[in-house]
Amino acid sequence: MSTFTPFAEKMESAGVSAAAVNAFSRCYEALVSNHSGMIPETDILPADQVEDWQDITASTPAADKDLIARCVCIKLNGGLGTSMGLQKAKSLLKIKGEDTFLDLIVRQVKHLRSISGTPVRLLLMNSFSTSADTLAYLEKYAADGFADPAQVELMQNRVPKILADGLSPASCPEQPELEWCPPGHGDLYPALLGSGWLDRLLADGVKYAFVSNSDNLGAQLDMNFLRWFAESGAPFVMEVTRRTEADRKGGHLAVRKSDGQLILREVAQCPDEDIPEFQNISRHRYFNTNTLWIRLDALKEILDANGGVLPLPMIRNKKTLNPRDPESAPVYQLETAMGAGIECFPGARAVNVPRSR
Repeated sequence: MSTFTPFAEKMESAGVSAAAVNAFSRCYEALVSNHSGMIPETDILPADQVEDWQDITASTPAADKDLIARCVCIKLNGGLGTSMGLQKAKSLLKIKGEDTFLDLIVRQVKHLRSISGTPVRLLLMNSFSTSADTLAYLEKYAADGFADPAQVELMQNRVPKILADGLSPASCPEQPELEWCPPGHGDLYPALLGSGWLDRLLADGVKYAFVSNSDNLGAQLDMNFLRWFAESGAPFVMEVTRRTEADRKGGHLAVRKSDGQLILREVAQCPDEDIPEFQNISRHRYFNTNTLWIRLDALKEILDANGGVLPLPMIRNKKTLNPRDPESAPVYQLETAMGAGIECFPGARAVNVPRSR
């Protein structure tokens, strides 16, 4: 009988927060119970009630400085740019002259501060792989407060790899770092809770979080949309865009028939017999851009109601303990996706954005 106790002890001894332990426990239970997580075509409808970004921003006045002051910009910054020849944070890739993604992100936030006259917060969700390089690079902005990890860093958790044979924690004494893996960007929610950042932001009067990938510079905090989001009452808004033939294999937005809730369906959650419909971009027209708007007070309520865990679908990845050694022990790496949080927020909405976002 597989038990979670060794995982809890391993994570606690490594200083992992209770929020992250609880989130991983839920994923582990899904693995042990062999929960498929499948979403057949018969259970969903196409997501047709999607609003239009350009209509919203053209008809809504810009946010005032009080509203801007209640927003935090969160950038997912945990990925390494290994596929681009980097051995450090992807956001440190030079994209124009000597400027990196990170330089332009800081300038975007400084611009928000200048036009609003308020100290708009930037939070970088770093991983153990990107934290040191990112913070060192930000020293050039120390005068503006961007180099203090206590002010700008939201640290991504790490979770144990699971031996496929026996479902116990993987062990690698000669390279202990191989025993751990990132939990996916769905870790945003336990990271916010377990780090204390969620309570800290709410205590400071910050109510709205704008979340996007660090390598998506088109995703800037838009003043008109911020006002619309604040006035809409929606607890969660996902920016989506139209799928093309190149996006047939990527996940799509859908509506769950049983309760009308917006959900995401990834290809791993689609039964084989439904793959043709999954890839039908005329039927399932929208995919997640990984740019989200979240009401932090609503997130707090949902976490409190679920014992501190956002009930996200578990994603099971089959790997080897040493990714560079295909003969090493087979393991499972469990992840969750940030965008899947859309199904946890009653009243969540989606907005179709242009590709320039």
